[in-house]
Amino acid sequence: MKKEIQYKWKLGMFVTIGLLLFIVSIYLIGKQKNLFGSTFKLKTIFRSVSGLQVGNNVRFAGINVGTVDNIQIMSDTAVEVDIIVQKDVQRFIKQDATASIGSDGLMGDKVLVIGPGSTGKSSIEENSTLIADAPIDMEQIMGSVKTSVDNAKIITGQLALFTSNMNNNNGLLHKIMGDEGFANDLKSTMSNLQASSDQFARFTTKMNSGQGALSKMVADSSFANKLDSTLTNLQSGTKGLSDNMEAAKHNILLRGYFKKKKKQEIKRQQQIQDSIKAVQPDTMKIKSNSQVKKDTTVSH
Repeated sequence: MKKEIQYKWKLGMFVTIGLLLFIVSIYLIGKQKNLFGSTFKLKTIFRSVSGLQVGNNVRFAGINVGTVDNIQIMSDTAVEVDIIVQKDVQRFIKQDATASIGSDGLMGDKVLVIGPGSTGKSSIEENSTLIADAPIDMEQIMGSVKTSVDNAKIITGQLALFTSNMNNNNGLLHKIMGDEGFANDLKSTMSNLQASSDQFARFTTKMNSGQGALSKMVADSSFANKLDSTLTNLQSGTKGLSDNMEAAKHNILLRGYFKKKKKQEIKRQQQIQDSIKAVQPDTMKIKSNSQVKKDTTVSH
């Protein structure tokens, strides 16, 4: 009899504990799914929900305030998502609030995140539609990562080729770094270039300071005007001298002198022509003798 009472007592304790655990579980699940509290409904429309499922959490300011109640495909470019949100959060969600899809951690479940909206706007009403932000597509992110990895592979390959050429004594950079003679020549060239640039700097300084004739020609307008006037006078003087020489040729006192000079020039030209005519028969004779010798050689 005593054993039977102990058995019934243990059975009752087991059933009681089981019922308490069941009630606590129902309460926790219902609280998470907002089954017992006061709630209101909202909806939003996405082009793609990116793996969002019914029952996933809805977050506002980093806090779980609701759950996804229903997901329905409206068209090939629109998916409607219905959510249930705690009533006491409604006053913080404004009419221009936004909805976006995020992740619970790097690889966790998807969550729907509500942005609060502008402070000056009034609170959102039940069954209103939230403005949807395009979700981040993990496939696009992975594609970008793959592209970056491929580019890094190409860069490392080129870097390896560069270092190989450096180690194999190829290329200009290796000569600069390892060839002492080339480095000395380059250093000498750079020194000469530096000296030339210093000389040019001093030249331009003098030019800008107004020293020297070239600087005055470039910068001094009065000097330039004087030089222009001098050249004009020189041109006028040359023209006047030419006119005087022409007039002297027709002067009765100097006419005989110029006629004598002209006759001497004509005589000199005649002597040159006679010399050319005297040379031409000898040249023809030499050519004729050469032709005869060639003919004789051919006949033999």
